[in-house]
Amino acid sequence: MPIEVGYRRYATKGFATPSRRVEIYAAQFVDHGYAPLPDYVEPAVSPVSRPDLAARYPLVLTSAKVVQFCHSQHRNVPRLRRHSPDPIVELHPSAAQARGIAADDWVMVETPHATMRARAHLNPALATDVLAAQFGWWQGCDPLGLPGYDAEGKGAANYNNLIDATVGDPISGTMALRSSLCEVRQATE
Repeated sequence: MPIEVGYRRYATKGFATPSRRVEIYAAQFVDHGYAPLPDYVEPAVSPVSRPDLAARYPLVLTSAKVVQFCHSQHRNVPRLRRHSPDPIVELHPSAAQARGIAADDWVMVETPHATMRARAHLNPALATDVLAAQFGWWQGCDPLGLPGYDAEGKGAANYNNLIDATVGDPISGTMALRSSLCEVRQATE
């Protein structure tokens, strides 16, 4: 569909906004006590907003989708699992070195809520205070002899448990999946 034709379908009925137009200034937000224009708001749990936690958990935890899998599915498919056999966390080489972590070491990611076990990958493109962890690890892959992971406990690889589910965005209600605080260390078990 050409862009012009796609745009025209909104010309007569408009958008689902009070003005029926695309709104950058959200009058409905004002009606509910929120700022009408987008603005930066420091995350509820960050080194700036929670320096008390940042002393123990100095890294900012984030996540990204693993392209081989569909969210938390298909880790049981041998062809896909061969490419990504283990849960991964990425961190800057200097952050790893400061913690005695080498590439491919098993590590524990820790937040005030839980721990997650994964393999360390070093990524010099990341900021030195960021750790990027994969989510969705629970299925085993029997044909390759690769394990599944428990949702909780010592060997868990459950990213969701790391996140504080009580702190959500006041407008959207979403959890802070990409702005929590954490620390990482070599796994001893």
